Amino acid sequence: MDRIKISGQEFIQRKDTLINKMGEKGLDAVFVYGDEYRKENLRYMSNFWPLFERGAAIFTGVAGPIVLCAPEGGELCREMSAWPDIRTVPDFLCVTVPDEIDYPLAKFTSFSRIAEELRQKGCALKKMGVVGLDAMSGALENNLRNAFGAEFIDVNDILFDMRKKKSAGEIACLREAARIADAAYKVLMDADIIGVTEVQAAGIIEGAARKEGAEHIIFNVMGTGERTNTIIGRPQYKIIEDGDMVMCALAVQYEGYVATCEVPYAVGRYSAETKRVLDVLIKASAAGIAHLTPGKPMKHFVNAVKNVFKEEGLSQYDVYPPLHGAGCAEAESPYPNENTEEVFEVGMTVNTDISLFGLPGGSNRIEEGFVLVEGGAETLSPYCRAYCENWRKK
Repeated sequence: MDRIKISGQEFIQRKDTLINKMGEKGLDAVFVYGDEYRKENLRYMSNFWPLFERGAAIFTGVAGPIVLCAPEGGELCREMSAWPDIRTVPDFLCVTVPDEIDYPLAKFTSFSRIAEELRQKGCALKKMGVVGLDAMSGALENNLRNAFGAEFIDVNDILFDMRKKKSAGEIACLREAARIADAAYKVLMDADIIGVTEVQAAGIIEGAARKEGAEHIIFNVMGTGERTNTIIGRPQYKIIEDGDMVMCALAVQYEGYVATCEVPYAVGRYSAETKRVLDVLIKASAAGIAHLTPGKPMKHFVNAVKNVFKEEGLSQYDVYPPLHGAGCAEAESPYPNENTEEVFEVGMTVNTDISLFGLPGGSNRIEEGFVLVEGGAETLSPYCRAYCENWRKK
């Protein structure tokens, strides 16, 4: 059976779409930047995800895409890249040490040489769109401007727009990422973690995700008991005690697509105050999901969740909007609030982020992925959905 992944033909379609949008905006080229952390746009356009170093891809209407990498990651780039034209530039070297590092086997080119090559092929390079200006360093931006001698235009919006609605291939990758996270979460909830540290509990769920096929664990937010108030705390050496609330958000990456699963629960003999937090979160989740329908304004979902918190007298513990997009980044557009008129569309993928923090019974959230389909939404996390539905039936 073929492994689920984005096809080469889909990368060609993305390239063609980007070049068409370049024409609409009067751009001669688009430079897509990425690094280990801000990887989403580069991965989307080239499938390359740098490790330690930085990378980019250049798109024009006169030549095939050029993928840029640093020397240590050259083989990784050739292994991953959807495009065969790969160049090594010194500007993308590891930035965590001040020392000059010698790479005797590297065959470097430069931004200036690439710019000259593109001009010789007929690319005017007067206006250059850049995706990732907000992510790159000022020094790198200056090097680029000096080398290309073009007017730079921030075009993040082009990629944000392209990534909003997902293809069948993207949805398949997200489903697989969510399946892995869901399965790993079940392993955690079935484990007896009372008496172990948060770090050890994190090892249980992360190990299970890797066994299921996770490409990477983007993050594992973990806190128990009073540490649930950290909102996005990392697992620590705190011992998990009987009655503790468990806040654990697992973000799993598969083929560049990230699904986050977080099931709110507590261990052992927990208090009535803790149960109330769980009750309200699950009630708010059900209220919001009823509005996950193509054609409906996104604000209806947000307001349905917030109205539950208001009715329960818990609005002061609601710290951010309860829904965001999901895809090549754990959180991406759309990220609606109570005034967002934009409507849901078939093919969008979203993740709930329904949370309450700072209550006496503990803090927690529900994170569950959905794909918008005709007439409603399908969960990407059936274990999480079944848990919430069974809880409401108690």
